[in-house]
Amino acid sequence: MMMPGKYLTFINRFSKTGQTGLIIVGIVFFMAIFAPLISVHSHKLSSGPPLSSPNGEHILGTDELGVDLWAQICFGSRISLVIGMGTALLAGSCGGLIGVLAAYSGGMTDRILMRIIDIITVLPDLPVMIVLAAFFGPGLINIIIVLSLFSWVATARIVRSQVLQLKEQLYIKSAETYGAGTWYLMKRHFLPEIFPLVAVSMIRLTGKAIVAEAGLSFLGLGDPASGSWGLIIHHATSFTGIYYTNFWKWWLIAPWIALTLMVSSLAFISRDFERFADPRMDRRKNRYQKQ
Repeated sequence: MMMPGKYLTFINRFSKTGQTGLIIVGIVFFMAIFAPLISVHSHKLSSGPPLSSPNGEHILGTDELGVDLWAQICFGSRISLVIGMGTALLAGSCGGLIGVLAAYSGGMTDRILMRIIDIITVLPDLPVMIVLAAFFGPGLINIIIVLSLFSWVATARIVRSQVLQLKEQLYIKSAETYGAGTWYLMKRHFLPEIFPLVAVSMIRLTGKAIVAEAGLSFLGLGDPASGSWGLIIHHATSFTGIYYTNFWKWWLIAPWIALTLMVSSLAFISRDFERFADPRMDRRKNRYQKQ
């Protein structure tokens, strides 16, 4: 368990933007966990006049059905986090395993997997995701699967490149000479080296998945019962005359700000984690600062 002093030391290693990102992500997690406690009203049932502007009772106003927007934002954070983290775990773990398999096996296995990665890379993500989302139908699991299908290739490429470098190290060749098996090498040498890279990739994938889910929901292809931030934006933009009234000032901007802050914070955090995983970035930064 990390002691408070070590925890503070770890936090201080982050840049100012990274620390800000940690705070914002922490707030979002707090909202998601304690949503029933910090939102007075229901996120599904009407609790006030329709299209009410922010006031003392509804701090972010209400939608066209009189449902409190603050409650929708709090409970919607759960869905966005589940989709983002679920996609990151599935795509990151699968991409990492495929990258290790391609690099360690080599030969025909490597060529086949790399051709599959090349094909998926050149495919236009959004149009294909729209088709797949319409084919699989709404549902959180389906959305996570669809998003993961186009998210694992970057992790696989990074891991494959790292494992190819590790295979040429003298200590790896020495271990193989002395009879070290595949599982031993994976557990002892490969996994500790590639885990930081996979972790950075998963943080990035979380932000991309949240944005992708919001895009699908905006197009009406998300889970209609999820209540994610993207679905709130979809309902707002689908309302007739939203841009000719003042309703957009609270109904549209609130979920958009929440989505933007979350994705930006994850980008800041992943940038700092990448610096931790590759100390050479710090050395290059210090060298540039001295010039």
